[in-house]
Amino acid sequence: MDFTSLPDFLARDRAALARGPVAVILIEDRAEVASTLDHHVRAGFREVLALTPADIDLPEDLRTRVKLIGFDTLADGALMRALNPLIEAAPPTTWFYWGYNAEYLFHPFCETRNVRELIAFHIEERRDAMLATVVDLYAPDLLRHPDAVNREEAMLDAKGYYAAARSDGAGGVRERQLDLFGGLRRRFEELVPKTRRRIDRISLFRAQKGLTLRSDNTFSIEEVNTYSCPWHHNLTAAVASFRTAKALKRNPSTSAAIPSFAWTNSVQFDWSSQQLMDLGLMEPGQWF
Repeated sequence: MDFTSLPDFLARDRAALARGPVAVILIEDRAEVASTLDHHVRAGFREVLALTPADIDLPEDLRTRVKLIGFDTLADGALMRALNPLIEAAPPTTWFYWGYNAEYLFHPFCETRNVRELIAFHIEERRDAMLATVVDLYAPDLLRHPDAVNREEAMLDAKGYYAAARSDGAGGVRERQLDLFGGLRRRFEELVPKTRRRIDRISLFRAQKGLTLRSDNTFSIEEVNTYSCPWHHNLTAAVASFRTAKALKRNPSTSAAIPSFAWTNSVQFDWSSQQLMDLGLMEPGQWF
């Protein structure tokens, strides 16, 4: 372990937060830890912070490219307790990504343009955050892969997604904010708590004074939660994620009700940004 705790990291290596963009990965179990960290290193993040409850085995070349930080990622409110101190400690020029192991950030044309180029363009459009759709991945055969994780044969839903205007709690709607639904959380919604059914996530954002993540995974500054600026559509991203499938199969009360995740509208994921754009799960905006 490089750092025993998050306070230890902030005391000894806070300067790393100025070398953004920074990817913050919460390790909840041992599923695809190495592939997740490697994906985000290759995506172009200058710092990759792996918050993990125990030391993890990584290839030696990967160990030199990420920082392992001791953290109880399974505790209540773990994401807020991890992200908010990092936001507070970072300079306002730092961009963050956050996600979990077995989740992979994709953005338009990511095969040829890295995340630093993505952010540079987004800044030119006067944007401080980017909306992402969390796209559920799952193994097609749960007998061979009972944890629902299989990168080589990963499937996703090609249909069944929708957006609803986000309520402001006072009878109106929040400007340029959407609640997104679809994937496994929609198909198996009776097994998913209502507060966890959304698949929208502000996965990329710039640190700024007073910004905090709230318990519903939205931010305290409302403009950060918007999907575009007022004058035209902006870039959006996608997070390809096995996390929901893992959770549904790990929990005995839900696992027995799901013999398979595959259905008529399942398609194999080809791990390309073009497929995600073709399915309407992210868009390039003006970034041609």
